[in-house]
Formats: sequence, C-alpha cells, structure tokens
Amino acid sequence: MMKKTMFLTSLLAVGLAATSIDFNLASPNPKHVAPSSASEVLSFSSSVKDAVKSIVNISAKKHQQISQNANPLFNDPFFKNFFGANRGGIVPRERAQRALGSGVILSSDGYIITNNHVVENADEIVITLPDSSKEYNAKLVGTDKDSDLAVIKIDAEKLPAIKLGHASSLEVGDIVFAIGNPFGVGETVTQGIISALNKNRVGINQYENFIQTDASINPGNSGGALVDSRGALIGINSAILTRSGGNNGVGFAIPIDMVKNITKKLVEDGKVTRGYLGVSIADLSEDFKSVYNHKNGAVLLSVEQDGAGAKYGLKRGDLIYALESKKIKDASHLKQQIASFKPDSKINMSVERDKKNLDISVVLGSRDNLASALSDHKLLSGLHLSELSAEKLYKYRLPKGLQGTLIEDVEPSSRAEKVGFQSGDVIIGVESYDIKNLAQLDDVLKKYKKRAKRFYVNRYGVILMFVMK
Repeated sequence: MMKKTMFLTSLLAVGLAATSIDFNLASPNPKHVAPSSASEVLSFSSSVKDAVKSIVNISAKKHQQISQNANPLFNDPFFKNFFGANRGGIVPRERAQRALGSGVILSSDGYIITNNHVVENADEIVITLPDSSKEYNAKLVGTDKDSDLAVIKIDAEKLPAIKLGHASSLEVGDIVFAIGNPFGVGETVTQGIISALNKNRVGINQYENFIQTDASINPGNSGGALVDSRGALIGINSAILTRSGGNNGVGFAIPIDMVKNITKKLVEDGKVTRGYLGVSIADLSEDFKSVYNHKNGAVLLSVEQDGAGAKYGLKRGDLIYALESKKIKDASHLKQQIASFKPDSKINMSVERDKKNLDISVVLGSRDNLASALSDHKLLSGLHLSELSAEKLYKYRLPKGLQGTLIEDVEPSSRAEKVGFQSGDVIIGVESYDIKNLAQLDDVLKKYKKRAKRFYVNRYGVILMFVMK
C-alpha cells in the first residue's frame, strides 16, 4: 500500500511539472535615485509656491439647521453626502453658522472659483488672502448646483491668478498636490497621485467626471486647488469618500476643463443652461447586449411625453450609440455630452432600433423651462426640486427603485419649511395622483391651483402627509 501511494505521488509531481509560467520580470538592479549631494533636498517647493498664493480662505455666513452638538468645522456639506441626513436623535435647530472652505483665484481682477456647497444660501461671503489678515466681502457671480461650482468676485486688483492646466494631458500615477484650508487651520499642501480619471456614479453631483486622488482632502478643502507637479491647476477639490469622518485616501476633484467651461458661462451669463433630451437612460449591460448589434451606448428606458426626444421620434428601447459622429461609451457619457450643448441646439444622433440603424436629428429642450414652470406654483415656494437618479438615491441613502420628486433643499423660514418639508424628502403623491417625476408634479399642481392639497412624502422609508393651501 505504501509503494502505491508513493507511485501516485510521483505521478502527481510529474503532472505538475509538465506546466510552467513565464514571469515578466522587472530589472533586478533598479537605480535608486537620490539628491545628487548631501547638501541637496528633493523638494517641490518651487513648483507649488506660486499656486499657494492663489488659494483663498472662504468664510460663508448662512442660516442652517444644525445639531446641538455639531462642530462647525464639520459643516462642510460634502461630508454629509456620505453619511445621509439626520434620521432622529438630536433635534436640529436653526442659527447663523459660518461654513469654512477654500477658493482659487482665476483672474487678477478678483474672480474666484469654489464649490457651490461652500457658498450656497450664504448671507455673507468673506475672503481672506494668503499671508494677510485683510478681509474682503465677496459678491456671488453665479452658481451651478449640478456641477457643484460657483464663481465669486472681490474688489481687488493685481491678484496672483493661478495657471491652468489641461485635463487631456492627465494620466493615472501623476504626482498632484491638494491645496486648501482643512479644518480652518490655514493654507495647507498635501501630496499624492492621480488614482483614477473620469470617475462617475459617485453620487455627489448631477454631472460627474471626477479626478480621483489619494492626496489628503479634509473638511475645509472644498473649493481648493488640485495642482500638478508644475503647480498648474488641474481640478477643484470637491469631496471625499469616508465612513470614519477622516481622509481615507479617496478624494475627488472636478477636472479643469469642466471648471473652465462652467466658469465662462457663469461669468458671461450668470448661470449655466444645458440641453435637455427628456429621457431616462441606462448603460448597455451584458444582458442588454444580446439584443443589440452595438456593444456601447446608452439605452432609453423611458421618453417623456412632451420632451425633446419624443418630439423628434426617439422611443423606449432605442440605443443611442453616437452623437455628432462621436461614439457614446455609456449612459454617463451621453448625459455629459447632451449637457455640453445649449438649449435649442440641433444635434444628430445615431440610434439602433430593432437592430436597424437610424439617424435622428433632435432640437434640445431646456431643464430651465420645467424648473420655471414649477417655480410659478406659489405652493412650492421655498423648495428646490430635482429628478431622482441613481446618483441621488445613493447620495441621500434612498432605496433603489424609489420614484418621485426629490426635495434637495428647503429655504429657511419659507412656507414649505414651516409646513414640515425637509431636504432629502421625496414627493411620491399629490392627492390621488402618484408622482414619478417633475413633469407629473407640474401637471398635477395645475389641476389643483386654488385649493389645499395633500402631499405624500417618503422620508427614509416613512410615509408622511403635509397639507398646503
């Protein structure tokens, strides 16, 4: 019996020896680089010293609902994106609060870029320049909540404007520096690398195309600069992904190309207008690919009845695989491309329908039209509404599949706040009508113009009813 066991073991060894693996080996003797002499220190000081001069501290005074034990340093709203809203326990109260953040000087005559959430609903915005105790009252030029960017301006001249880089030249592994005012301690520089590019579905903004970095970003860094090793601005620091409250090496910055585009529109027009197709879209998943010839693009899950897409012939189930002859990678890519066009722009789409290729021209609509229609209803005064999306469901910790209209913000002292509406609530019904999107809400409100209405709201799984006249 022992001999048989040894024989089998030998056969097994021979069988294993029959296959091998060839490793792709790096050079066994890499060159270790150090300063060329004992009197030299490897440093990026000369690269970032000019960029540091272009970073300002922002103190925004605003009325907020805060917890009794809240630390003002943690009032930075990007923190809240990953913790959800208050679900009970400490009762919030309203008081004047100063939110700390950072900004970047873009022009010598005082234009400064920052995050929208740093200055949103601020009653007063105070700017402090580096190495100076002098304070400037800033004027709000324009905000864009969907990209989380805002432009402010101070009355000053000959300011040190930062140099701008190019998003197209960025590569994963590039050394970068995050500059800002973390925890209110003053100008700080942290170093890391670009961890990833073109990050979306993070659940922070409506339009996401983030640079991911492991450079330390903390509360107060919002609106600060992400610069390359030359000191050129490549992004605006926006958020961190954290469960503990501290930096875990997963930070996100809005890329410079988007920053330049949004800044130009805000300075010239005071707002950002985007084309609107009026469709719900999804990625071409592995299951979907079996019924389409094209293997990339965005699938239309629904088409709004009065939207631009329906008007020009788009249908549920269509696959948009190219826009203006440029291939569409996925749903996020289509969303960004549509948003890059202004309302009333005529665009050409390549569409697959029932495995046949079609060319469809569409004149884009505008989300502003729907927003203005809703703002005409006095009932909704004080509410900032938006469509639900996968990103919003994640951001507000809402269950997948929930349908309705999201309340993103409630203006302090408004009628809506007094009735009881809160940020993060989802309007799911008005009277006997189910509400699935903004267009349906608009239609229902028109039916009940001059009477009290019952609003049904989903608040983290609990259904509440409010009545407004």
